[in-house]
Amino acid sequence: MHNISNSSLPVLLKACELTKTYEEGPIKTEVLRKVNLSLREGELTAIIGKSGSGKSTLLHILGTLDTPTSGELLFEGVKLTDLSSSEKARLRNQKIGFIYQFHHLLEDFTAKENVMMPLLIGSYTQKEASELASEYLAKVGLYDRQQHKPSELSGGERQRVAIARALVTSPDLIFADEPTGNLDALNAKTVFKLFYDLVHAKGTTVLMVTHDEGLASLCDRVLRMQDGVIDA
Repeated sequence: MHNISNSSLPVLLKACELTKTYEEGPIKTEVLRKVNLSLREGELTAIIGKSGSGKSTLLHILGTLDTPTSGELLFEGVKLTDLSSSEKARLRNQKIGFIYQFHHLLEDFTAKENVMMPLLIGSYTQKEASELASEYLAKVGLYDRQQHKPSELSGGERQRVAIARALVTSPDLIFADEPTGNLDALNAKTVFKLFYDLVHAKGTTVLMVTHDEGLASLCDRVLRMQDGVIDA
């Protein structure tokens, strides 16, 4: 397992001593235990580990979808815990992309409309959003499927639309939570190769959670998580 980061690259996101504890009455469950992690620009890092090891919780906290019990989180040197909810939402829209195991596409909208959505939430015009959505669907090999709704697409195609949607805003950082988990082995490799090539071409930073050690081994760095701790 290769787990050495390229220290010559600038740090984009830094987690310092992150903890997360859930309390239910007298019962306390420690999900993250003083996690330290640096993600560098243009680096694709995989975190592997068993279910319940804290991987998804860590991803949600790093992506500002959840808050840590204690610890610090710095993005481009800015302390994220100091940001308001609206500032965090703006950061996610402009700087961060998310890809999940389930595609989370809006069923009533076409592939193109789904990819346009984060652009329209931002400051893009309808024309700009339409052109960029078409461009990114072409990048993932779905130019001819733009007007199809999710129910008319295969599992692999739906996940490629989700990848286009995550990349269309040119985010600095992408969090991918089991991005190929619902796909068969052949589709998983095809989708991951496409994702890998696109993010490396743009120099995007990626943190991917996966159970697939074969896919993880293709990343620049692989870390293992166990019982709420990342093994260095």
